[in-house]
Amino acid sequence: MTMTILVAPSGFKESLCVTDVTKSISDGILRAMPNAEILEAPMVDGGEGTTEALVRATGGTIIPTRVTGPAGDPVDSFFGFLGGPGPRTAVIEMAAAAGLSLVPRDQRNPMLTTSFGVGELILHALDAGAEQILVGCGDSGINDGGAGLAQALGARLLDEEGAEIGCGGAELMWLHRIDLSTLDPRLKTVQIDAAVNWHNMLLGPRGVARVFGPQKGATPDQVDYLDAALQRWATAIRAETGFDVGEAQGAGASGGLGAGLIAFAGATLHPRFDIVMNYLDFDRLLGKADLVITAEGSLDGQSPYGKVPCEVARRAAERSIPTVALAGTIGKGVDQTFDHGISAFASILKRPCTLEDAIRDGERLLRRAAEDAMRMLSVGLHISEKQSAA
Repeated sequence: MTMTILVAPSGFKESLCVTDVTKSISDGILRAMPNAEILEAPMVDGGEGTTEALVRATGGTIIPTRVTGPAGDPVDSFFGFLGGPGPRTAVIEMAAAAGLSLVPRDQRNPMLTTSFGVGELILHALDAGAEQILVGCGDSGINDGGAGLAQALGARLLDEEGAEIGCGGAELMWLHRIDLSTLDPRLKTVQIDAAVNWHNMLLGPRGVARVFGPQKGATPDQVDYLDAALQRWATAIRAETGFDVGEAQGAGASGGLGAGLIAFAGATLHPRFDIVMNYLDFDRLLGKADLVITAEGSLDGQSPYGKVPCEVARRAAERSIPTVALAGTIGKGVDQTFDHGISAFASILKRPCTLEDAIRDGERLLRRAAEDAMRMLSVGLHISEKQSAA
């Protein structure tokens, strides 16, 4: 029997890009099952790798540029234009301008980091003739609610004295009024769509500061401060634009960038897989598969809320196709993934090691984990065949 296996992983943040993860898993499968037919669908979720994957899938082009990074220093960045017919469509991943990987580890303070460079990428795309823009939201290193984006696009964020506030989430505590009179007028002539985690809210117990702030370096006191600052931000946005970003689905995506995209770029937010998969070949490949293998850096109780493994597994389960998930770490609440299509999961780490060792050996660990999973599957298939023959 020749098994057809669809490899559909995410990238491993700050370790392996999605292309390398896909290749490592495929190589491991073939070590255990040399006759397996491998189909590959590297999954992007709006974060790192989104632009490259969509440009490659459509025969488009990458445009290198330079923007303000999340820590305020210039960084090398890029955006892309999709190929094919239709409107001239630019694709931007916010991580290329404000991603966590662009923030030096000793500067990871979401009180200070800014989304200014994301706004600059939008302006560069407009300068290059974009008629539509797709913004991928993920892997952010910010918590400024999209304030930096707004400042780059021409909005003036003013304190009680009428002076412009600085960049970073903490500065929002000084915000008194928003002036949109200098906003770039081209934003009214272009369609902007954003691929976001639909479950990410801007404010409250499930708000972006409380859920993701600590991952970006925020202390407990800073989390409280940032949440209060975002409350002030949402109030000012509602007063100036009428948008209630505090209640909008996806407004908390990428450190609250979703809120800024709604209020200042006129963007429409979409559940990220619903829009990104329009450009990928996933559904056609899934229809050919006997088994799906997916992967992500961490698998836990948060995975059902918009993460790649459960999004892939849910679609596979609709066709009664089993899904195996490989992960760097297995966390609390992981059993919840069984209710969202995951058939089995395994950690790629077979013994305790440092984060640095895991990152360095990521490709080897993934190959071995995929090989081990397939060898276990082969044992089950062998037993099943013997029982059927009897």
